[in-house]
Amino acid sequence: MGITKQYLKTKPVCKVTFSVPAEDAKKVAVVGDFNNWSPKGSALKKLKNGTFKGTFDLPKEKTFEFKYIVDGSYVNEAEADRYQWNDYAGAENSVLEL
Repeated sequence: MGITKQYLKTKPVCKVTFSVPAEDAKKVAVVGDFNNWSPKGSALKKLKNGTFKGTFDLPKEKTFEFKYIVDGSYVNEAEADRYQWNDYAGAENSVLEL
């Protein structure tokens, strides 16, 4: 798994690319504070090498909690900036600091 951040000089935006190696998975989405935890419109595209990838424009100088949904199961990002306990979920969420 991995996250790439590209800060734009002309806009208060960071292009964040999420990569999830999941050859056997059928569907992968990223959900979090930035999309109201909704998988609609947040599906990652499967590449020929089995990695799911997607890029999202997110506001700079913000912090977001997120997780991946891999075939219905919630999964944390191994390379997250940090982890945050979430009482609602009863588990830790990955945190993205921009």
